[in-house]
Amino acid sequence: MDKTRELIFEMSSRGVENIFLGHEEFNETPMIEKTLLASEKADLPQVGELDIVRHYTNLSKLNFSIDANFYPLGSCTMKYNPKINEEIASFRGFASLHPMLPETTVQGMLELLYTAGEYLKEISGLPGVSLLPAAGAHGELAGNFIFAKYFNDRNEIRTKMLIPDSAHGTNPASAIMAGFQPVEIPSDENGDIDLKALKEAMDESVAGIMMTQPNTLGIFDSNFKKVAQIVHERGGLVYMDGANMNAMLCHVKPGEIGVDIMHFNLHKTFSTPHGMGGPGAGPICVSGKLTEYLPVPVIGKDQNGTFHMEDNIPRSVGRMTEGYGNIGVILKALVYMMALGVEGLKDATDIAVLNANYVKVSLEKHYHLHFKGLCKHECVFDNSFQKDKGIRTLDIAKRLLDYGLHAPTVYFPLTVKEAIMVEPTETESKRSLDRFIQVMTKIAGECNDSPELLKNAPTKTPVRRLDETQAARNPILKWERGEQ
Repeated sequence: MDKTRELIFEMSSRGVENIFLGHEEFNETPMIEKTLLASEKADLPQVGELDIVRHYTNLSKLNFSIDANFYPLGSCTMKYNPKINEEIASFRGFASLHPMLPETTVQGMLELLYTAGEYLKEISGLPGVSLLPAAGAHGELAGNFIFAKYFNDRNEIRTKMLIPDSAHGTNPASAIMAGFQPVEIPSDENGDIDLKALKEAMDESVAGIMMTQPNTLGIFDSNFKKVAQIVHERGGLVYMDGANMNAMLCHVKPGEIGVDIMHFNLHKTFSTPHGMGGPGAGPICVSGKLTEYLPVPVIGKDQNGTFHMEDNIPRSVGRMTEGYGNIGVILKALVYMMALGVEGLKDATDIAVLNANYVKVSLEKHYHLHFKGLCKHECVFDNSFQKDKGIRTLDIAKRLLDYGLHAPTVYFPLTVKEAIMVEPTETESKRSLDRFIQVMTKIAGECNDSPELLKNAPTKTPVRRLDETQAARNPILKWERGEQ
């Protein structure tokens, strides 16, 4: 642990308190059973309020934030979240709503959720929607459950799921959890799915294919409609991982190019906070023949304009989460969609694609570009120009930290050795991109002139480069008094 940091326990001074209310008012606790009370006083640090505030404020400054600087994570789309989204979602009528209130008392909330679903149906070109999945991978799981139940109802034994090598890593895991065996399909020399390999793998034992569009190479797969046709001809279904929908919003409707099921990552496409294991949302949209399998409850609207939660769907795959789903996240996405409208969403996609191609063209002389065609939301480089100096992609990423910039996604996608994936997103200005390009260009020069700089980086961060082997084998997951 870095010895330059003061720890809150080490700041403790005996007798320092922050309680200013009369103690006699709080000695009795009639509402709590005595057996539930602690028998010993908690060993808490004794620190003044001002010291506590300064301690945590200083800690917060050590965190990297999208509000402070550029965050070019590829495939994870770390974009700026407009503050109005947060403000509206935090309205008391939304944030304090109890999930068990009668439907008649929450008509406003149901109308907003219904509207969000209608927007997603229009954007996807698919007639069925469920807002319940709590993350992109959770949406994938729901989709795979629908695959399984659909074929079970048809008395078809289909055990395999085709997954391109350029797909997101959660795809095979989701397929396995639904009982399918993932079968990898390679990419061709252009980064598209290999049609010959697909045709050889596709038979009546295959439930379908999970395609990421655009894929993790930042390429819009030009074979997509052909892929859908091949799969449909053998009775299979097409799942589209919609995590990269920010590259095709309101330009392409997945339902019109052969998609049967897809999920949205609201944090990537509609500017809600990134899930990161916390609150998220991964709504799914499905084709007409699959609407009867959607997770329950589904929000409906009757002829009188009254909204309700429909639980009576006999073929449903069941509940994926409790209540209405992650309302706060869905509301933030709804604000974003309503604020931009169709033309605004189109512009967002256009700028995302423009920004990615600007970075690509500006850096391709300094870093090896894996695929030279038009990219969409992200571009993928590698270290081929630097490896003769003993420089790894990790060294480049660590050196970026010394310049106050977060590193891009590295070593993914797995199909590109020593990958450097950059996704600038539509929320970044040309000024921000020029700063990133300038720093990356300077680092490329350092690789030739001062390679040891990169091998020892970072040198200006609160914590220097960690021993990766020790961190993996002997992780320190909690602080203990006296530990340094």
